[in-house]
Amino acid sequence: MILAAAAGSGIKVENIIPAHMEAVKAKLVEAGVSIEMDEDSAYIGKSGSLKKVDIKTYAYPGFPTDLQQPMTALLAGAHGSSVVTDTIYPSRFKHIDELKRMGGRFKLQSRAAIVTGPTQLKGATVTASDLRAGASLVIAGLTADGTTEIHGIEHIERGYGRIIEKLEGIGADICKVSQASEIV
Repeated sequence: MILAAAAGSGIKVENIIPAHMEAVKAKLVEAGVSIEMDEDSAYIGKSGSLKKVDIKTYAYPGFPTDLQQPMTALLAGAHGSSVVTDTIYPSRFKHIDELKRMGGRFKLQSRAAIVTGPTQLKGATVTASDLRAGASLVIAGLTADGTTEIHGIEHIERGYGRIIEKLEGIGADICKVSQASEIV
């Protein structure tokens, strides 16, 4: 759902359990994303201007810590300063330095990242240190001006089967440039 919001073109996400997505949906809607849910899917409408939103991760049914990094990438494009606090894994901010390489305005403070936007990210060569950081870099790359080269995609491919094919299916200009683990 976060990637669909970043893509901004109107995407239907299928095979979900809406009750499990309530915390994520609430924060996306607060940020200005249009979402329509039915019994096993969500339609994320065309995104307009995103608004700042503060996030705190919690155990279910709270906002999932595994989605903190992708949400941080999305919030780079939001108007204002968002505070993303990870109450479960306070050191899970390795992706911030990579997003800074893309021109993002981020500041780490204790258990939180302060994201100031809107920032038009720029393509860069970045490295995914883990699955969640990789997801944030894919989202950032899709919204960036220019080409983004992501190294360490084995982390992304481990968690997201057929990711390149799926992203191409929603119109992303993406390819795997070698077997050595990078995508552009």
